[in-house]
Amino acid sequence: MAAISRESAALSSPGADEPEEPPCPLCGGSGWLRLDVPVEHPDFGKATPCQCRLQDEERHRLEKLQRYSNLGALTRHTFERLIPTGLRPDPQSQQMFSRALEAALGYSRQPQGWLVLLGPSGTGKTHLAAAIANDLLLQGKHAFFVVVPDLLDHLRSAFSPDAETPYDDLFEQVREAPVLILDDLGAHSATSWAEEKLFQVLNHRFNRELPTIITTRVPMEKQEEAVRSRLTDPVLSQVCLTAVDASAEAQVLGSMDLPRLRAMTFETFDAQRPELSAQERDSLRYAFTAAQEYAKNPEGWLVLMGGHGCGKTHLAAAIANALRQRGTHVLFVVVPELLDHLRSTFVPDSPIGYDELFERVKTCPHLVLDDLGSQSSTPWAREKLYQLVNYRYNAGLPMVVTTPLDVGSDDLDSRLGARLGDLSISNLAYLAVRGYWDGKAAPRKDTGPKDPPRRR
Repeated sequence: MAAISRESAALSSPGADEPEEPPCPLCGGSGWLRLDVPVEHPDFGKATPCQCRLQDEERHRLEKLQRYSNLGALTRHTFERLIPTGLRPDPQSQQMFSRALEAALGYSRQPQGWLVLLGPSGTGKTHLAAAIANDLLLQGKHAFFVVVPDLLDHLRSAFSPDAETPYDDLFEQVREAPVLILDDLGAHSATSWAEEKLFQVLNHRFNRELPTIITTRVPMEKQEEAVRSRLTDPVLSQVCLTAVDASAEAQVLGSMDLPRLRAMTFETFDAQRPELSAQERDSLRYAFTAAQEYAKNPEGWLVLMGGHGCGKTHLAAAIANALRQRGTHVLFVVVPELLDHLRSTFVPDSPIGYDELFERVKTCPHLVLDDLGSQSSTPWAREKLYQLVNYRYNAGLPMVVTTPLDVGSDDLDSRLGARLGDLSISNLAYLAVRGYWDGKAAPRKDTGPKDPPRRR
């Protein structure tokens, strides 16, 4: 328990084998000076601390703060020693880490609310959290760093009669730390007692809005519900991703990691196209503006309709890229591929089970369904898609859908059309433009709206 207990401010004296430093040439080693000022000066005759004494006191103060902080060897983890783009080679992870670094620097200057650093192991979460703590120590502020499994071990051992720090004192120290850093939340064994203790700490600090930094490799959708609601609170908490998730879901449904989709942004979208007619340009501008607005405020659904090659996928990918740049978890799936992945989960060596994959797609914070209506229309496929869309409809979860069909078309399952066409949740944008790929007008049936529909 010595590693986590609060220590005395007194410093141990240097060992006998340590070489003695030469005395200060200004004060001769006394640590005090008398200023050479006139008799009438208010500081005449007063002892003034020498610069060597001030430096020594500053060193002692920092050492005391470091002992309290429980950082140990992590005192070498500073912002100066960070690689600004992180440790992953892919550009998307580098962008994520750069944004997380910017958030960490801002938090170290003004530690308010909660900062949650989320990402796979080895992506720099602990270094960022320790760098914040070290920066706070240099500012003379108290910060307490603890690895979650170690904290639980210390709390268990504190029940021992010969424990250096009693349980109540230790628990109170963690709950009331001026700035608390919980490293590797989710790495502990999930016993009822452990979950209860962690929730008590988090809930206390949440209710009192105490500055807290949390690192975790566990995706938010896998966190216990009560903990997740606090970690993702939109008012108190800021969640930053440090790298692309390398989980089984990402391996199976990793479309946004493809170079071409990563390059589809609002900046690379051609919204002018002078070869188009005035009506076509109006249609294109409406869809482009609707996509930009949705990326800024992703609520409800955005349904992008139009023929193949008109730019629907580009706009949907641009929304996904914009959200991911802000550290938001978004899942981009091509509908026929999604159905293939669901079927493949039934094989024995699948990296992810059917129920787990379908649940993740249904409940992910932001979903993009690309090319709905291009899949083979089997009863199983229609049922799975309806279950997915209906769940997100009832749960009010954000979603972007691209489809070559009008929502009122007979070619689209009527149940899907009823959900997608509900203007109380959906904004419908039809790209009535000729395709980029052949310069011909995009095919369109007369069953859909003639003008771009507006949400009620």
